[in-house]
Amino acid sequence: MEENLKLYSQKAIAIATYFGGPLAAGILVRKNSLNLGKEKQAVNSLIIGIVSTILIFVGIFMIPEHISEKIPNMVIPAIYTGIIYLIVERIQGKELKLHKENNGEFYSGWKAAGIGAISMVILLVSIFGYVMLSENQYNYDNEIYNHEIDKFIENEENALRVFQKMELGDNEYLLKEFNKGLVLWKENKEIIDKIMNMENIPAEMNSLNPKLKTYCELRIKHYSILIKALSENTEKYENEIENIGLKIEKILEELN
Repeated sequence: MEENLKLYSQKAIAIATYFGGPLAAGILVRKNSLNLGKEKQAVNSLIIGIVSTILIFVGIFMIPEHISEKIPNMVIPAIYTGIIYLIVERIQGKELKLHKENNGEFYSGWKAAGIGAISMVILLVSIFGYVMLSENQYNYDNEIYNHEIDKFIENEENALRVFQKMELGDNEYLLKEFNKGLVLWKENKEIIDKIMNMENIPAEMNSLNPKLKTYCELRIKHYSILIKALSENTEKYENEIENIGLKIEKILEELN
């Protein structure tokens, strides 16, 4: 193993996979493969992550509604996370174990969670796209709705980028980025409020709005506490930050 080699642990990959799907796993496994000098494996990992994500969602949309309603939200993510865990064990398990035994450095869970969150954004975009296409027969202002959702997604992507730079930036930089993100989450909450007041929104789409509003409110609270912790340069809010993070993960699971 090279000195200064950094990898994602199996646990970090599993967590990102649960909330971000196989796409998140493909991104993280690809990074490990590149760091291990296995370029072919890196390419294959990303391709498999993308294809698996497509197949899973095609399969989910094909399940009859009366059956899908009986399947608990956590079942499908738990299944594909378990499969991905075993695959990672098979293709990188030995390297990860040896790396740990040699006290090698691993990427933080924050960074893996950030990748999972970004992958979740991509999945949500796909879901919105499918729902909008399948419900286009409803008489509502599709152009305004699409514009607002596009803005929501753009804001979310920009706000979440800070998590990819948690280890690279100093407190001053992170404070600046989290404050920017806080403004974007507040704007997203206003976007959802605006959408909720639109008439004739299809039921499937409208049912997501309260959850999206809760999601925005949790993100606002999360960023506010992170800003407070960074400003005071303290870890005393760590439990509170973790608890809000768990609530965010739960609402993302429901949205997924």
